[in-house]
Amino acid sequence: MTADRDGFKAATRRKGSFLQTVAAVGWSFFGVRKATSFESDTQTLNPVHLVIAGVIGALLFIGLLAGVVNWVLSSGVAA
Repeated sequence: MTADRDGFKAATRRKGSFLQTVAAVGWSFFGVRKATSFESDTQTLNPVHLVIAGVIGALLFIGLLAGVVNWVLSSGVAA
């Protein structure tokens, strides 16, 4: 149990920037990620940043979809 906690604490001290994390999450949403980039990300990115960027990305994606559906329905094309 302590080893898991120590491993997580060490992972949260990684020096990857939040912008690098956002880029990695963005590419992963499209499913185009090189294996070498993935390996590098697992060593440098902070897992807390990954969770935050993933949630923000998912919310933006849902908002975009809702906006497109609202726009199509209000334009009368789908009627």
